[in-house]
Amino acid sequence: MTELMIRGRIVSASVALDDGVVMISGDRIEAVRSFAQWRAAHRDLPEPPFSGTVLPGLVDIHNHGGFGYRFDTVDGAQARTAAQSHHARGSTTVVASVVTGPAEEMVAQTAALRELAEEGVLGGVHVEGPFLSEARCGAQDPRFLCDPDPGLTDRLLTAGGGHLRAMTLAPERPGYAAVARRLADSGVVIALGHSDTDYASFRNALRPKGSASVVTHLANGMPPLHHRHPGPVAAALVAAAAGDAIVELIGDGVHVDPGFAALVFATAPGRVALVTDAMQAAGLGDGEYQLGPQPVTVRDGVARVAGGSIAGGVSTLLECLARAVRESGVPLRDAVLAATSVPAAALGLADVGDLRPGQFADILTVSDNLHLRGVLRRGQWLR
Repeated sequence: MTELMIRGRIVSASVALDDGVVMISGDRIEAVRSFAQWRAAHRDLPEPPFSGTVLPGLVDIHNHGGFGYRFDTVDGAQARTAAQSHHARGSTTVVASVVTGPAEEMVAQTAALRELAEEGVLGGVHVEGPFLSEARCGAQDPRFLCDPDPGLTDRLLTAGGGHLRAMTLAPERPGYAAVARRLADSGVVIALGHSDTDYASFRNALRPKGSASVVTHLANGMPPLHHRHPGPVAAALVAAAAGDAIVELIGDGVHVDPGFAALVFATAPGRVALVTDAMQAAGLGDGEYQLGPQPVTVRDGVARVAGGSIAGGVSTLLECLARAVRESGVPLRDAVLAATSVPAAALGLADVGDLRPGQFADILTVSDNLHLRGVLRRGQWLR
């Protein structure tokens, strides 16, 4: 039985309507109709108010925290508040990312986050490291980087309890192939990132038989794209254009220039996943923060570790979506899909990322300039 109706301009993967109605029963979408269809079938009901633009709840698959709270923690209350803070800003599905640190801490953090995933607070867990390149470690603490280790991999898989959704690895590290097979056999998505390898090696790891299918924050943690040394950036774009990979893009205007973002969307339509790479400072101002074992300073809206590397993002996913439209010229629907259905598909997240019957009732209403008006999560208004 319909319990709630939201009317507006609907933009999603499965439907686009200038004037439509989303009908909700409990925590699920019951139906999506044009307003004319809805009016014809419900002549006895008052018209629902027009709420602006209606989008699916956003899906952020790379997020370390925000609003003063962290996911690299064993404090469940802190991680819960980080997730709920992002939910209230439009990211109704958040995959919590663990950053490189001591192995014992990474395992314990993964186990703590698994409990929140079991409750449905989180969409799952993403482990970034420690099997990454020292040369392209970025804000990953180089003291704890190591070659892919099957033993540690098994401990992380056990700690994740089926909720470990993705792990980022550098394909050039000795032992990559064995760990990649172990992860793939366990249903974990392999993401390539923080890599200093060449074009051919990166491209081969993204072929259908190469196990990997996602690229972690394209162009960050990689050598620059060069016409004589195309490297991982070119390999990732070619793989995405061929349908072999989905590329993450941090759309905050800091990690990549808007012109580069425009290039990525033009090169690999439908294969771009906008992410925040958000950390503790997201949504807050300049100051001193923490990312894993390392202190972070945010100045003029840019987070950096002491060595100078950018240390995650401070924007929300809705802000990244709006920036893609406003500064990179990405069509609205393409940007919406990059923040909803594409990342959901990348990590196999069912029941989220679209507006269609049977999906969770995760819905945003926004103004014409993409300012947030309302957030519905699992059929309940958060704002």
